[in-house]
Amino acid sequence: MSLQSETLQVSGIRCERCVMRLGGALRGLEGLQAANANLMGQVALTWDDERVRRDEILDAMAKAGFRPVG
Repeated sequence: MSLQSETLQVSGIRCERCVMRLGGALRGLEGLQAANANLMGQVALTWDDERVRRDEILDAMAKAGFRPVG
């Protein structure tokens, strides 16, 4: 297991429902250990990069309407 952690600034988070929608979009990703979003648009991620790639996480976020800023 090789855990990676990153905090991203994400566009599209405007309310608690957005936070819940993002959580739902990421819930099925095997290898994602934690995803904590807040209403300021920050998402703290921890994942096992032997089981899921960073790009897969970002793709799942984008499909739900959330994209990293910058």
